[in-house]
Amino acid sequence: MNSLLSFTDGFRDEPGYLDFGRVGPLSEAVVAETLGQTEVLSRARHGSLDHLVEQDLRARTAVSALTGFTPDQIVLQPNTSSGLMQAMFGLTGGVLLSAGDFPSVPFAAVRAAEALHVVTPIWLETVRGRVTPGQIRDQLTPAVAAVAVCLVDSRTGYRTDLDGIRQVIGDRLLIVDAIQGFGVVDAAYEAADVVASGGQKWTRAGWGTGFLALSERAIERLVPVYSGYVGTDTDVPWDEVTPPSHSARAFRVTNGDAIAQARFAAALEQTATVGVNAIQTAMNDNVSQIIELVDEFVIDIVSPRDARERAGIVVLEPPAELLTTLVASLHNHGITATTRGATVRLSVHAALDPDTVTMLRGALTSYALTATY
Repeated sequence: MNSLLSFTDGFRDEPGYLDFGRVGPLSEAVVAETLGQTEVLSRARHGSLDHLVEQDLRARTAVSALTGFTPDQIVLQPNTSSGLMQAMFGLTGGVLLSAGDFPSVPFAAVRAAEALHVVTPIWLETVRGRVTPGQIRDQLTPAVAAVAVCLVDSRTGYRTDLDGIRQVIGDRLLIVDAIQGFGVVDAAYEAADVVASGGQKWTRAGWGTGFLALSERAIERLVPVYSGYVGTDTDVPWDEVTPPSHSARAFRVTNGDAIAQARFAAALEQTATVGVNAIQTAMNDNVSQIIELVDEFVIDIVSPRDARERAGIVVLEPPAELLTTLVASLHNHGITATTRGATVRLSVHAALDPDTVTMLRGALTSYALTATY
């Protein structure tokens, strides 16, 4: 069995699931890892707890394989938002970002500004919510010390050009919320200084998983404001409060959930075995299949069609008076999707069950018949 087939065979979600942008149902590898590690902890045999402590390095090594950052440049986080908070609270100066990005990004910037008064959000004007190198270039000022973007926009499905942004911002920090593309998009992470992501969506590792990766430039410029005792260079600093480490580990608060770390590691190890490129290609083929099906029913698609500008998200925008009809049709035919405002988001992974396509066709047929009645 080839590695991609083994990967796609590990999808356990029921037919009709098209909501990976919300959460990815746990893979078989992750379920098996969870059960095995839970058994280890429940038994606590002599010497077994050291194995749990080793999961932190295992997970950081797995993140390293997919991002290019070294394990020492990576600290595990329970989610994307925690990593973004660490970065924004450590920043000094202006940060250019879109108010239309997923709330984790603007909230982190605003909360840091309100609390510390050393970082200033500078709001980027965009066209249709898409953050492009040209818009950033035209709105840069000397006050901008960092630029924050989403790798893939959760509302528009637009994939950000990290290389292009790096070319226009010079040596300013580039902060990336990677959650909607991590594990399925072959991204230029080397262009970024800060990468934060969780593992509960496209890597299908479950909640409580994530990381923060920092370039040497980011480590030099960011202040570890929220740094706990595990963020020092002393194993257990009894009897004194030692300074934060001059490394990425300074951005740790406490020891993480070893079983969550093992889940994350198992998911990423499998991804690395298959290769992000192979997963991305399979996902793109499935996205194209969904786009072609939706086009048959003449529903507007407002997410990118070009594979170079998209990931796994397809956004439908029916006429306003027919939105409820479309949502009801999808629900009645067992399609799990996300409705936000005037749009419906379908998010597709590398595996696409033929029954899901049949169910979606049935839903769109029902919608079309009702719409023309």
